[in-house]
Amino acid sequence: MTRPLVISDCDEVLLHMIAPFREWLGESQGITFDMNKPNFVDALSWTGTGELVELSEVRRLLNGFFESEMHRQTPVAGAVEAMRALSEVADVVVLTNVGDAHQANRTRQLAGHGLDLKVYTNLGPKGPALQRILDEYRPSRAAFIDDIAHHHNSVSQLAPEVIRLHLCGEPELAPKISCAHAAGHAHARIDDWASALPWLLDRLGEQGE
Repeated sequence: MTRPLVISDCDEVLLHMIAPFREWLGESQGITFDMNKPNFVDALSWTGTGELVELSEVRRLLNGFFESEMHRQTPVAGAVEAMRALSEVADVVVLTNVGDAHQANRTRQLAGHGLDLKVYTNLGPKGPALQRILDEYRPSRAAFIDDIAHHHNSVSQLAPEVIRLHLCGEPELAPKISCAHAAGHAHARIDDWASALPWLLDRLGEQGE
């Protein structure tokens, strides 16, 4: 009998990302990050002129952050303890949209916070990548955790049997993002690990009965 499998995102689920990214942009890049804007295209502007930062430059900045600034990221409250608890009853892996070039750094980053987890990298919707992970592990049941609604939509289309939890651990961001549960693409929306962990343990247990 194979074990259950938990597939978790990293940024804003396990580690804070937007807040340290904003801090770095302001400190060293001359860029203001307005968290009230709905997306990166409208949120980043040059502090001196107020002009929006071009999308190509946003991509370069994100890559620069992941290349040299991962040390700024700190764990979401309760995330490390939750992953350890889930690891007692399931295999736990990370599926993160940072690109293959950052896979080794992301693995080391998580290990530095006490999470020795296998890391899968991806670009674009996560449904296809998650399906490949399911094919590899062939778990008795599986759960997917992510903070971005369209990834839940992608997974729901390709693997509707997977338990899907929409969780955003960044308090500044959580109220502003689209809700996958409200859209019918996630089974629940829970933004704190104190509540999310028992919910996941209950669902994983129910699936195995």
